Amino acid sequence: MVRTIAIANQKGGVGKTTTAVNLTASLASMGRRILLVDMDPQGNATMGCGVDKNSLASSACDLMLGNRAFRECLEHIEEPAPGFDLLPANGDLTAAEVGLMRSPQRERRLAHLLSESGEDYEFIVIDCPPSLNMLTVNALVAAQGVLIPIQCEYYALEGLSALLQTIDQIRSNRNGALAIEGILRTMHDPRNNLANQVSTQLITHFKDQVYRTIIPRNVRLAEAPSHGQPAMLYDKTSSGAVSYLALAGEILRRQEKRHTTAVGKPVAGP
Repeated sequence: MVRTIAIANQKGGVGKTTTAVNLTASLASMGRRILLVDMDPQGNATMGCGVDKNSLASSACDLMLGNRAFRECLEHIEEPAPGFDLLPANGDLTAAEVGLMRSPQRERRLAHLLSESGEDYEFIVIDCPPSLNMLTVNALVAAQGVLIPIQCEYYALEGLSALLQTIDQIRSNRNGALAIEGILRTMHDPRNNLANQVSTQLITHFKDQVYRTIIPRNVRLAEAPSHGQPAMLYDKTSSGAVSYLALAGEILRRQEKRHTTAVGKPVAGP
């Protein structure tokens, strides 16, 4: 069964797109069938995969507006082998958001499209815009889990509260299956006392919902998008690339634990 994960945080600059691209590449390198959906009109995830957002023949906008079939809009990314599929985006996606406002099922458009065509994948990763707009709502209605990247800084918990309220509203009104997939600490510098304090606060408040994996502040991780590559291709030995591989492994273990619990078998330790 496909697991759809929306990567969301209305606060910009927290490593959301970096997480979407590098988590997708890491899962693909482990042989998983992955679709990365770029739902951000900025198209950063598209560019981070080496696809020129300015020369797309078809994009997420065309799919959302019903102008193209699902497979016509996909780009296949060859590396890391065996590769993954990308639903690319650019500034045209803003037009799709405007068009959705006139649709009677505007919040469920993406969910409908993925339910029709997304069964070929084990995971669908959705990169959301850095705002709580109609595109983000579509992603949350389509997802089973929300992965929340958080930079360990002063305003982190304040920004998180608004997103949690939105998740609760969508769970109550539109998608009862939606849950917090996990909270990911990003751009972490262990030498920074404030970062360590915020990290401790997150664990105190959210306990096991916080991933054990921590994404460090890493120059190679920051450089990789400018080369149109995930970090594991740009520098597989970098601490950023290694950390996203560890995150992928942690997500797979949680998925296996979730599946084992669902079928009523004893659950192994973490």
